[in-house]
Amino acid sequence: MSQDRLIPLRDKVSGDVYWTSKNKKKVERKIELKKYSKKLRKRVVFKEAKK
Repeated sequence: MSQDRLIPLRDKVSGDVYWTSKNKKKVERKIELKKYSKKLRKRVVFKEAKK
């Protein structure tokens, strides 16, 4: 996976970060995914953040 295509998904409450890639040709909006937070021990919404 190319390093320049990676984007961070960050949770505002715990500060956890997931790194993922996104197809910029098909997706124009910011990504929001429900992922598991290890600190909170539950699923929370992770939003796309700046690098």
